[in-house]
Amino acid sequence: MEKETSSATLSWEVLILVAHHLDPKTLAIASCVSKSWLHSMSSDELWKPIVTDHFPSLSTLPSTVSYYRLFALGHCAALRRRQIPPKPTLSLSDLVFGISITSKRDSRVVAGASRPVDALVVDPPGVFSFGVGLEDCLLRKNEGLEEVLKVTWNVVVKGWRGVFTLMDCERKVRFVAGGEEWFSQELPAPSCCSKVVASSVVADMKVVMCDGGGKVKVEKVSMGILSVVDWRYVGVEDGLRYLQHFLLT
Repeated sequence: MEKETSSATLSWEVLILVAHHLDPKTLAIASCVSKSWLHSMSSDELWKPIVTDHFPSLSTLPSTVSYYRLFALGHCAALRRRQIPPKPTLSLSDLVFGISITSKRDSRVVAGASRPVDALVVDPPGVFSFGVGLEDCLLRKNEGLEEVLKVTWNVVVKGWRGVFTLMDCERKVRFVAGGEEWFSQELPAPSCCSKVVASSVVADMKVVMCDGGGKVKVEKVSMGILSVVDWRYVGVEDGLRYLQHFLLT
């Protein structure tokens, strides 16, 4: 019996010795062999240096869980950050843009348009930015005239299955042939906390003017969803993912 006990003790010591040379994945697999292996392979003595090496910010937190569990939490969080988001449910062919530009002085519509998004030109390619030519625009006789315009940009799911207002703002604009005016508005965060948590995107619109036979008129608008993190337009898929939070509820 003493010989068997000595042999068992030796095996346990070898197991602990080997465990110190295993990588986290192998340790996790080995801990599933038996209860005794779980006890051996999940000790804080083994996992504290591993957590310190892989997730140093977690290792310094006051925690009531084991280092084995702490590593599992950090590993899952890292995988979620690297996870590729699913394809958006919406497509450009599902959407219609409605744009209106109204004078605050006399409440008259200066310019407006309603266009299927898949019929618009993505500019530049691959990003959520579109150009729209406008017709039947109200002409301004005096070049250099300044007035307050209200700009509204709605996105509608075809069949009126959903509506979301991307922009509803106003500012003073100078009517100059060949001139450009910019509008922007912060967009809500796509979550239950959208009223208190700021998002990282804004709706962005450029209004381009031209000469209309001695008068000034709005020729076209360019609009998109702009990331304030790097001041670039988001990709088409990211724009669609954002919109579906509000349109497919």
